Amino acid sequence: MSLTFYYSPMSTAMITDVVLEELDMPCERVVIDLKKNQTHTPQYLGLNPNGKVPLLVHDGTPIWESVAITLYLGEIFGVARGLYPVPGPERGAAMKWVAWANVTLAEAVGRWMRNTSEYYPAEQHNAKAAEAATADIHQCLRILDQALTGRDFLLEGFTLADAHVNSVIDWLRFMQVDLTPYSSLNAWSQRCAARPAYGRAMARAGAAVGA
Repeated sequence: MSLTFYYSPMSTAMITDVVLEELDMPCERVVIDLKKNQTHTPQYLGLNPNGKVPLLVHDGTPIWESVAITLYLGEIFGVARGLYPVPGPERGAAMKWVAWANVTLAEAVGRWMRNTSEYYPAEQHNAKAAEAATADIHQCLRILDQALTGRDFLLEGFTLADAHVNSVIDWLRFMQVDLTPYSSLNAWSQRCAARPAYGRAMARAGAAVGA
């Protein structure tokens, strides 16, 4: 089996890095320097025409988009490791949360960044759009917080859905979104971050950034 993971430390590709670490999957890790535009070389675009990370190549087949990668890894490797549900309603619930994190929540975050971040020209910022995006982010956080009230994880036990969604929440935390009102969400996030696999992924990313 050949598994190659292209990623940039401390980017949204950390979602996939944590998932791979949870699965304890042996793979070749290729660090991509986004500042050097390495996702836009002809070789890379031949694998991922989006020119983004993460990218996973399994036995010669490129798979991009972190949602697709998590669901694929869960289906192929996660069931046997007790980290992904067998086909049925529980798998549907796992898929729901993974997709929700990258579609509903991340879409609101993207709008917020588009209208507030220094990465976009100030003259393109729209205060009303930023306000609406902020409200949508916190509505999503309320949904997640309510779903986690009275339970340790999103499903019956820890799954790759928790690893994936918590990595998106980490992204919000890094951008200094105020998460303090969401006690159930924060307690769950701490449980996810206490897992050894999460610690290993973060330590590797920190070492790579500091190198």
